Amino acid sequence: MMSPIPPAPIYLASRSPRRRELLTQIGVHYELLLFRGGNRQDPEILETALPHERPEDYVIRVARAKAGHGVRLCGLRGLASRPVLSADTTLDVDGVIVGKPADEAEASAILKHLSGREHRVLTAVAVAHGDIIEHALSISEVRFRVLGDDEIRRYVRSGEPLDKAGAYGIQGRAAIFVESIAGSHSGIVGLPLCETALLLRQFGYPV
Repeated sequence: MMSPIPPAPIYLASRSPRRRELLTQIGVHYELLLFRGGNRQDPEILETALPHERPEDYVIRVARAKAGHGVRLCGLRGLASRPVLSADTTLDVDGVIVGKPADEAEASAILKHLSGREHRVLTAVAVAHGDIIEHALSISEVRFRVLGDDEIRRYVRSGEPLDKAGAYGIQGRAAIFVESIAGSHSGIVGLPLCETALLLRQFGYPV
């Protein structure tokens, strides 16, 4: 009996290796759709919060903007029309948006602020195809134990926090900081798999 033909790959509008790993984990075939100079430098999707913007609204807006921009790029580049998947992750600490640190000093300051307390991790995932964009939002709660200055310093020097929202990766060394979580582990990593699978099904992708 012949094996079924796999579906055409979706486009993944993200540079995150963690999101690539998570899509592979659930058997989603994808091709990378890279923007001109990285997400933060492309004027169509600058990741700057608007005045008085709530963390939920911010992360949804950015994820949808990435997906919509991805569809436009497919047209400009003459690529086959397929669903474009994007995501964005941020932290909410007392209503304040906490994104990726600019440098080691900011990473240290963020980790000290998270020490011994709870914060929310918000990941929005969006899928766009043609004129349609759908999204889903995953919200998880994470509690850190009290962190010592020494271990914060060692962790920051490892380089791991510098490309991650909230200056830590739960799938990496920072797992030892986490006392408890409530919500989606994959959402905290950067792509909530339950929500992602349901969105892709809406666009006819069999997952």
